[in-house]
Amino acid sequence: MITETKDAAVVAKLNRFVHDLHVEWYPDIFKPYNYELIHEMMQEKMKQPEHIFFLIEDEDEPVGFVWVEERHQEENDFKKSHSSMYVHQISVDTTKQQKGYGRQLLNKVEEQALEKGIHEVELDYWLENEGAQTFYEKQGFTKQREFVRRRLK
Repeated sequence: MITETKDAAVVAKLNRFVHDLHVEWYPDIFKPYNYELIHEMMQEKMKQPEHIFFLIEDEDEPVGFVWVEERHQEENDFKKSHSSMYVHQISVDTTKQQKGYGRQLLNKVEEQALEKGIHEVELDYWLENEGAQTFYEKQGFTKQREFVRRRLK
């Protein structure tokens, strides 16, 4: 079952599955997981109407979540106006992966977008996360741009 949630405590706990991977892969960028700080940040985001959190449960046990933001960009001299649902995070308990929960969460995001008249879902992921790349490609996502960085000494 998928429901919209304002339960920052549950989301903050489920966030750990993806956050720990980021810390492992990019320790120069990501801080170690801190439940209290993440809980507080999630509470603040949940107060903002453009941020939406969906929780997926299996037999009343939370197994994953997705955090999306409804984004609207006004037309400017370079770009046309644009609306999208942006996926900030999707996280599924590592012991519950490969069971379709991530796909179900993305389907819910797409359903929510279409209900709001939005016809695009956007997201990004870290290069080291090959599992995410494979997953999103299977869901029909295509790369639109590359982000690069150069470390200076």
